[in-house]
Amino acid sequence: MKTKLIAASLVTVLGSVALNVQAQSSVTLFGTIDTGISYVSNRGGHSAWQTDDGINGPNLWGFIGREDIGGGTKVIFNLVSQFVLNSGSLLPGQSLFSRNAYVGLTNGQYGTLTLGNQYDFMVDALYNTKDDPAIYTGHLYGQGAGPFQALGLPSNPTGNFDWYRAAGRIANSVKYTTPVFAGLSAGAMYGFGNVAGSLGTGNATSFAVNYANGGFGADAAYTFVKYPATAGTIGPQVGVRNWGAGTRYQFGPVLVSALFVTVKNTANGGGIWQGSTGIDYFVRPDVSLSASYAYMKGNEVVSNNHAHQIDLTGEYFLSKRTSVYAMTVYQRANEGAHALIMGLTGANAASSGPNQFIGRVGLKTKF
Repeated sequence: MKTKLIAASLVTVLGSVALNVQAQSSVTLFGTIDTGISYVSNRGGHSAWQTDDGINGPNLWGFIGREDIGGGTKVIFNLVSQFVLNSGSLLPGQSLFSRNAYVGLTNGQYGTLTLGNQYDFMVDALYNTKDDPAIYTGHLYGQGAGPFQALGLPSNPTGNFDWYRAAGRIANSVKYTTPVFAGLSAGAMYGFGNVAGSLGTGNATSFAVNYANGGFGADAAYTFVKYPATAGTIGPQVGVRNWGAGTRYQFGPVLVSALFVTVKNTANGGGIWQGSTGIDYFVRPDVSLSASYAYMKGNEVVSNNHAHQIDLTGEYFLSKRTSVYAMTVYQRANEGAHALIMGLTGANAASSGPNQFIGRVGLKTKF
């Protein structure tokens, strides 16, 4: 009888522990879907109406998981894929979970360490914090492009697509972010090139410093991604260097932000800088209006081209997860240049002249 009581008690205790572990662990399926119709004033000399998706936020689905292993430490993982809604395929050039795929440990006292394919600090420190006005006006259309196709970034659909890495990832990487001390935090990241016999070939580094206090925040980030040298380049390796700084202030329903970002392609010497500022105002809990302005300037390698861009967005939230919106984006480059708004790709993506305009209506939902 005593043995049965002990066995029953043991089963109860083990069951309680199992339930407790289960309660402290979680796996969440999530995603975002955006689609709409866009009018482009000039693509290679012709206007165009087109269905376009993943504009007001990328189309994503994925898993986020965490397990509490005690002592304030949690095991975390993140697996995210990006897809094209209108065709149901993965984004061209990407594979399953190529948007994000990492696992690691996090502790409130010691910080977070993750390994895998993950965002660099140009994303974490400048874009995801909303220092970049593009995140609430224009989104993809509001990110870095412009009349700078001669920048010639490697494996890039236009040569200047997302040149300031608003969605930049580094594969084979180890990433550490500190806990927050008096509003300050920092991060460092190293991506292995995985080239036999050479630790430095094809590697990448990224760093950030962040400060947040109440509604105010300020951040700075740096990323350098190396690529093997090609014919005509100087030195054993070349790469793309980005750095930037941003700030934001939230007061009540109003968010204002400003961003300065740069890029340098060391293979050909091409460089661009951009300054932008914007405002996002929730007129009502279910209605937001936002506007931003950006000025971008290239060096002599990209013909000293420059451009102004204005983005305007109005969004009505049907629920906490779903909204409808209208946005307009206008870019004006210098005479002789070909305006190019971010998100347009293909042989006829750029305007035949210095002006390009996009008007769009769309629907976005989250799950």
